[in-house]
Amino acid sequence: MKIQDLTPEKGSTRRVKRIGRGPGSGHGKTATKGHKGQKARSGGSKGPAFEGGQTPLQRRLPKRGFKNIPFKKEYAVLNIKDIAALGIDLITPEALLGKKVIKDIKDGIKILGVGDLSKPLTVKAHAFSASALSKINAAGGKAEVL
Repeated sequence: MKIQDLTPEKGSTRRVKRIGRGPGSGHGKTATKGHKGQKARSGGSKGPAFEGGQTPLQRRLPKRGFKNIPFKKEYAVLNIKDIAALGIDLITPEALLGKKVIKDIKDGIKILGVGDLSKPLTVKAHAFSASALSKINAAGGKAEVL
């Protein structure tokens, strides 16, 4: 058997419908679009949300709430257990970047209260949760807001 003798299994392939390529192709003239009408015209099909002129669903439904997208703050979040595992006494954003605990400072660093502290630490961050503040203070440490 040679490579030129290989053919696909019977019925496994279909001929590509080459539309608008003259009468000899069998798909010339109207190019399988029929006669006239919206779908026969160029740019004639409407988008997926078009409902025949009726107000689309996404416009009929009520909009709720307030989205503060342009002024939204996105913090790099860190838990107390992650800080305790570092083994350094002064926690700053630069130290966390240096240890590769966080990839980017973003709009600041927020410390959350998951985990426990066994020794006092000085933590400098942009925001703290209430539980994180209480755990840092209970361990004898200091929390400074930048």
